[in-house]
Amino acid sequence: MQVNVSARHGHLKQEDQLLISEKAEKVRKFYDRINSIAVVVDMEHADKPHVEINVSAEGTEDFVATATAPTVLAALDGAIHKVEQQVRKHKDKVTEHKGVGLKHAGEVQE
Repeated sequence: MQVNVSARHGHLKQEDQLLISEKAEKVRKFYDRINSIAVVVDMEHADKPHVEINVSAEGTEDFVATATAPTVLAALDGAIHKVEQQVRKHKDKVTEHKGVGLKHAGEVQE
C-alpha cells in the first residue's frame, strides 16, 4: 500500500511527513482492500491549514475527507476520523449485505 504525503503553498518537515504517513496507514486496519492513501496538506492560510485525504480501495469509489484546524496535526486527526467513518460504513454495507437465497425467494414472509 502506498501513502503519498504532499504539501501545497509550503513545506513539511521530514518528521512531520513520517508522522502523517504513520497516522494515515492506520486507516488500513478498517478495510483490507485499500490500495493507496494520498494526503494533501494545504498551507495557504498559515493559521488554518487544510488537510485532504483520498483513500483508494478495490472495487469501490475513492473515499475523500477534508478538515481544517489551527494546526496540521489537528486537521489531520479530523480528516482521518471522517475517512475512517466512511470506510467503516462501506465495509459494513459490503459484509452485512446478504441476498435472499434462491431456496427462499418464492416464499411469502408474514
